[in-house]
Amino acid sequence: MAGSTVEKTAQYVLNTYARAPFVLERGQGATLTDADGKTYLDFAAGISVNALGHADAELIAAVSEQMALLGHVCNLYHSAPHADLAEMLCESSFADKVYFCNSGTEAVEAAIKFARKHARETFGPGKTDLVAFGGSFHGRTAGALALTAREKYQAPFRPLMPGVTFAPFNDSAAAEKLIGPGTCAVFVEPVQGEGGIHAATPEFLATLRQACDRHGALLVFDEIQCGVGRTGRLWAYEHFEVQPDMMTLAKALGGGLPIGATLLTDHVAGSLAPGDHGSTFAGGPVVCRAAQVVLRRVNDPAFLARVLALGARLVERLRDLRSPHVREVRGLGLMIGVELDIEVAPLIKAGYAHGVIMINAGPKVLRLLPPLIIEEAHIDQFAEVLGTILHEVAR
Repeated sequence: MAGSTVEKTAQYVLNTYARAPFVLERGQGATLTDADGKTYLDFAAGISVNALGHADAELIAAVSEQMALLGHVCNLYHSAPHADLAEMLCESSFADKVYFCNSGTEAVEAAIKFARKHARETFGPGKTDLVAFGGSFHGRTAGALALTAREKYQAPFRPLMPGVTFAPFNDSAAAEKLIGPGTCAVFVEPVQGEGGIHAATPEFLATLRQACDRHGALLVFDEIQCGVGRTGRLWAYEHFEVQPDMMTLAKALGGGLPIGATLLTDHVAGSLAPGDHGSTFAGGPVVCRAAQVVLRRVNDPAFLARVLALGARLVERLRDLRSPHVREVRGLGLMIGVELDIEVAPLIKAGYAHGVIMINAGPKVLRLLPPLIIEEAHIDQFAEVLGTILHEVAR
């Protein structure tokens, strides 16, 4: 069965991913099992998606119940799950309005359009420039890719959307030089994911807020990977005491179902009108019911305190490994990067043999994003396995 699935994938699926050499068949909590019955401890969570782990009973019940009632109606009609989720998001954040879509890159595309429309309505034509930062990742569609400072992602698809400039991440002086009268928006991840798990400094984000206010630009936080409890706060921006004008979400919000969201203030929303943007599948009843479960569960003080405590334990256990290959362990909550002095691809491959799933953030950083419901025993097990793998590599 596993061989057949791998062969079919090779024959029929466009080869845009280098997949692991096994077929995942089922999951439970923080573990996954493949078609051969081998079990893995999941420290990727589908790239920060499965906050509640696999096969969560409440999530399954909510989705099943909603699908039996109403599956899809499109945005020409009202549905209660759509409105209820929007209310929950606004009441738990800085936002006054929500635009729903189907993925993180779509949320970024929407934010680009909203920023340019707002600038045109407020200041007239010409204020269209965008500022982003080194190490950023905002998505792979045309506009989002133009904001993604990764040469290997951009190079094959140029020319990209014009009007984007990049400053070094956490360099306040460089950012201030780029943000000017022609800037309509500044896009930044409070904690960079693909860029290597680097947190912004409070001073840097405060500088961006001040520069945007000074020049009438919008500050957009990309919390697609670091939001929804991943850092031990519901929103990563809460660590920094700086609020954006817009925020993009996806990944963990849907509990495994595809959803994206762009949150915005009334100040921005007032520039938009029916017909300015849209999406057939966005805000569907089923995924909105799922997202309500995730948001309610994660946005609990005890849950978030536990994420912080488990993250601190994971960092401590990783530092205790004292491997000569570990250069730095960094992160917030359960969003951890382990920077090494060697390539991490062999370690990830060795992890499969030892029953652990990990992913990278660049060639020399292990990116650890376990489900937020992991136990202390999982952390201890993972640290022991990683220590074994590092010892094998060193030997």
